[in-house]
Amino acid sequence: MNRRRTSIFRAGLDTLYYTGAYRALAPFTSGAGVIFTLHSVVPGEPPAFAPNRILTVTPEFLEATVKRIRSAGLDIVSLDEARERLRSGGQGRRFACLTFDDGYRDNLDHAFPVLKRQEAPFAIYVATCMPDGTAEPWWLALEQAIAASGSIKVPAGDGSETLACGSVEEKYRAYEKVYWRLRGLGETEKRAMARTIAADAGIDMPAIVRDLSLTWEEIEWLAGDELVTIGAHTISHPALARLSDAEAEYEIAGSRRRIGEKTGVRPRHLAYPYGDPESAGAREFAIAARLGFATAVTTRPGVLYPQHAGYLTALPRVSLNGDYQSLRYLDLFLTGAPFALWNGFRKVDAA
Repeated sequence: MNRRRTSIFRAGLDTLYYTGAYRALAPFTSGAGVIFTLHSVVPGEPPAFAPNRILTVTPEFLEATVKRIRSAGLDIVSLDEARERLRSGGQGRRFACLTFDDGYRDNLDHAFPVLKRQEAPFAIYVATCMPDGTAEPWWLALEQAIAASGSIKVPAGDGSETLACGSVEEKYRAYEKVYWRLRGLGETEKRAMARTIAADAGIDMPAIVRDLSLTWEEIEWLAGDELVTIGAHTISHPALARLSDAEAEYEIAGSRRRIGEKTGVRPRHLAYPYGDPESAGAREFAIAARLGFATAVTTRPGVLYPQHAGYLTALPRVSLNGDYQSLRYLDLFLTGAPFALWNGFRKVDAA
């Protein structure tokens, strides 16, 4: 979402890779396993303006990833198996989990055929607003609004601010400015502002959801496959930390209940929306534990260590996304070295 930060991080990764430093660190940083975060799997190259490309990988890269993980000596396992390996001390073969957030139809159309062919287990964390058709994917609506416009008006105080969106560079600047402004707002205000921006640009948010989301029938079908785990991802995809205790618990428990009603499968695993420290923290980890989830995952970057057996509702993940579709980055990620450096060699981040 921030191109400058991405460029800096990629430069750091390249330095780590080409100096070979990651190999020296690997014995100390690789841990017991890793959970990868994915969202969409879509063929082809994205357009020049694609701020949400971070959420998308190609089927070819997904298949290459599965093969590379296995050639590195890791087992690809279900979330249930990952939990048991951690609880058993995490001393056996290293493992990887593949997880997809939100509930996009391309998970069925493009990810499932690859993973079925490779006999690779995976999980889809479903935000129930997606198949229910009530989702407000404001980050996608914002992208479409800017892509379709030469300028956009953004509510600001009692008035509005006009942002130029003529060139690709202007579009990226406008997107990053508005995206982070929205991320800093409460849920109600954020969604209201996103609706206004989308409506002004003629963007139909419900149509985005209809086009991109799995249906309940498709989710039920996927849930019947032995390779697939369906997890919970809240009802409306909010930043849980910005909600009251009761609201946060309702979002988490309600999504599990709704998935159970529609598929006959009661999810044992949870992913926190956004998953960063500002969106999910100690309170949310405690709620997930109290509700009896077997695991719950964040987007805090890191691999899994045996110590995570004591923090099963605060597990880190590694983003496998469109900005890093390179097997050399995957090789780095599998060693855990970049995240150990990022986290100051702290193994567990559950505060």
